[in-house]
Amino acid sequence: MSALIPALRTPVADAGTGYVQTGTPVARIDGRDKVTGAARYAADYADEAQDGLLHGVIVNSSIARGRITQIDTAQALAQPGVLDVVTHLNRPKIRTFDLFYKDMTAPAGAPFRPLYDERIVCNGQPVALVVAQTFEAARHAAALVRVDYEQEAHETGLLAHLARRRQPSRLKAGYAPPPDEKGHAEQAWQDAAVKVDAQYVSGVEHHNPMEMFASTVIRGADGHLTIYDKTQSSQNSRWYVSRVFGLGKSKVTVRNPYVGGAFGAGLRPQYQLPLAVMAALRLERSVRVVMTRQQMFTFGHRPETWQRVKLAASPDGLLRAIIHEAVAETSRFEDYVEKVVNWSGQLYACENIRLSYQLVGLDQYSPMDMRAPGAAHGVHALEVAMDELSYALGMDPLALRLKNYAQRNPADDLPYSTKELRACYAQGAARFGWEGRPLAPRSRKEGNEWVGWGMASGIWDAMQMFARASAVLYADGRLLVSSAASDIGTGTYTVMATIAAEELGLPLEQVAFQLGDSTLPVAPVEGGSSHVATVGSAVHGACQKLKKQLFKLARGMANSPFPDASFAEVEFVEGQVRLRRERHSGIALTAVLAAAGKASIAEKYLLLPNVLKQRKYARAVHSAVFCEVRVDEELGTVRVTRVVSAVAAGRIMNTKTAASQVSGAVVWGISAALHEETQMDHAFGRFMNHSLAEYHVAVNADIHAIEVLFVEEDDRIVSSLGAKGVGEIGIVGVAAAVSNAIYHATGRRLRSTPMTPDKVMAD
Repeated sequence: MSALIPALRTPVADAGTGYVQTGTPVARIDGRDKVTGAARYAADYADEAQDGLLHGVIVNSSIARGRITQIDTAQALAQPGVLDVVTHLNRPKIRTFDLFYKDMTAPAGAPFRPLYDERIVCNGQPVALVVAQTFEAARHAAALVRVDYEQEAHETGLLAHLARRRQPSRLKAGYAPPPDEKGHAEQAWQDAAVKVDAQYVSGVEHHNPMEMFASTVIRGADGHLTIYDKTQSSQNSRWYVSRVFGLGKSKVTVRNPYVGGAFGAGLRPQYQLPLAVMAALRLERSVRVVMTRQQMFTFGHRPETWQRVKLAASPDGLLRAIIHEAVAETSRFEDYVEKVVNWSGQLYACENIRLSYQLVGLDQYSPMDMRAPGAAHGVHALEVAMDELSYALGMDPLALRLKNYAQRNPADDLPYSTKELRACYAQGAARFGWEGRPLAPRSRKEGNEWVGWGMASGIWDAMQMFARASAVLYADGRLLVSSAASDIGTGTYTVMATIAAEELGLPLEQVAFQLGDSTLPVAPVEGGSSHVATVGSAVHGACQKLKKQLFKLARGMANSPFPDASFAEVEFVEGQVRLRRERHSGIALTAVLAAAGKASIAEKYLLLPNVLKQRKYARAVHSAVFCEVRVDEELGTVRVTRVVSAVAAGRIMNTKTAASQVSGAVVWGISAALHEETQMDHAFGRFMNHSLAEYHVAVNADIHAIEVLFVEEDDRIVSSLGAKGVGEIGIVGVAAAVSNAIYHATGRRLRSTPMTPDKVMAD
C-alpha cells in the first residue's frame, strides 16, 4: 500500500489479521512501526532537506511583563557554525492584523504573535531564534544572546486576584456560557433542610507529552514549504502558516503522520512553528526547531481554577438547589474559556440551578485545552460536593446519585439521545463490590493504612463536526481510505481502517487509512473525543458510496447473479458482493473491477452533522468511577489500589484501544489527584518545577488494578456508526472518586488538588 502513496508511509495491518468487525478487540496497526522505530515524528525528518538541515534554538524572556530595550547578538553570531539570530528586528515580514493569527481553535482576543515586536507579555516568551549548522552550535550560541529589558510590574496567581474577576467574552466559536438561572436557587438553598457550601481549588497542570513540540520545515527548490509539525491538525497548522506569512495554500504542506501524545497541547499551533518558518524564509534553507522540556512549560496549561459549590436537599436526599460558580485564569491578551460549571446543570435532576463562570486576566501565557477541559475541574468540584452532601444526609453516595437521576437534561429539558448512566452505576458497583462498603468513615484499617472507598459520576459532550473522506479500491483488492485526520496516540489509524474493512468486507491487511497531511480531504482538529463520530462517519459514508458503485458494476456484468436485485438485498463479505439470501452467489470485488476494465474506483463523502435532528437531544457520554485507596496518615501517603470505570459511550468501535484510552485516562486522573501541579515563583512570574524530575506524574509504582467496563449503548443521533467518544470521559470523575475515598478512609475532607502528603497529614 505504501507504494501507492510514495509521499507518506501509511501503516498497514500485518498479514494474517483477517476479517474484522467493529466492536471487537483489534491490535493497533501502527504498533509495529512505533516499537521498531519506523514511525517518524516531527523532529525525525532530515534526509528530505536536499540543501542540508539547519537547526534553530529558541531564546526565551526572563521577565513576565515589559519591553525589550536591546538584544546583543554579536557574541552568538561569532560562534562557529552560527548563521543567524532571528529577532523582532530582522524577522521576515509577517501580517499585522490579529485575524491572521487566529487558528481554528483560537479563543476571543488578540493571539500571541512570536517575535512581532518588543513587548513582553509573559515569562518564557520567545525573544530570539539562533540558527546554526548543528544543534549543539545553536544551543551554545543561544546562551550567549544578551537581552536587556524595561521591566513592568506583573500579576500572576489566580487566588491573589479573585477580586478582579469578570465575565468572559462570548466571541469564541463553540463556547457555551452557563445557561440562565433555573428556578430560584439561592432562596431554595436558604430554605432547605440539609446544605453544603464548600470551596475547591485546582492547581495548574502542564500536558508534558513524551514528544516535545517540534517543526521541521523542508524548503523545496521552488520555495514550497513541506512542514512536519507536532500538531493535532495538519490543516490548522497549514492555515496558520499561510495566513501569518501571506503564503498561498499551494505553497505550504503540513504533515503529522505520527504524534507522540498531545492531550490538547497540539490543538493550537505552538510558537516553534512560526519561528521555524521565519528562519526557513529568511535563510532560504530547511530548518528544524525543537523545544526543550523546560520550554514545554512556557506555553499554555490547564488553568488554575477556584470553585464554590452550594448544594441543598430535603431530608430524603432530593436535591432542592445547585449553585456552582467558578473563576479561572486567562492571559491579558486572550479570553481562554472552558465549560466548568455547565456540567452541574446536566448531571442531576433539580428545579433550582444557578451557574456562574468568570475569568481573571494575568501576565501569563493563555491557558489551553487539556484532556477533558473544564469537566476535569468542574465535575470534580460537583462530585466532591455531592459526596459531602451524602454524609450530611447520612446516605450512601451512590444512593444519593440514583435518587436524583435525571431522566431528561435538567438545563433545557431535552431528552437524551441515549443515556446509560444508570447501567454504569449498576455494573460498576457490582464489579467493585460497592454493596459491602460501610457508610461511616474510618471503618477499616489494615496495618498502618486506612482503607476507603469512593465513587463519582462522569460526563462529557458527545460531539460530531464536519469532515470529508475519500475511498479508493484498487484492482488488486486493496482499499485506501483518506482524510486529514490525526492520530495523537488514540488509535485513529486502526479504527478507521477497521470501519472501512468491515464495510467493504475486506481483510484488515488489505486496508490502509491515510491521515496526517494537509492536502488530504478536510478533517477537524483531533480533540473533544469527536474523531470517531466525525471522521469515522465520513469514512463510513465514503465506503457506502463505493459499495453502491461496485454493486452497479456487478449488476451490469454478464451473467450477473443479481440483475434485478436492489442494493438492500446484497452484502459485502469476505471480499465479495453477494445476495444476502444466497451465500453462493458471490462475486469477488477484484472480479468486478476486472470485468469493468478498471484499475481502480473512487468515491468521496462529505459528513455534515444533522444539526436540525441533533439539536432536539442532549448528547453526552457518561461514566461511573469506583475507587479504593489506602492511606498512611503518619506519612501522608495515598495508594490507589483499585479502580473500576464503567463507561457508556455509544458503540465501541475497538474494545482493545478504547479500553486503553480509558485506562490511560484513569492513570492521568490519579496523577492529577495526587501528584500534578506546576508551582510558580510569583516574584518572577515563572514556573519553577519545569522538568519531569520536579513536575511529578504518576509512575508504575503508583498504579495498581484498573478495570474498564463498557456499558452497551448505541447512539444513532450522535453518529451513523452509533459511536460517541472515549478519549475524555475516562479522566472525568477520577480525582473526585480518589478524594471521596480519602475522606471515607480518614474522615478528612480535601478540597484542593493535588492531594499531596502535607494536605493528607494536616489537621
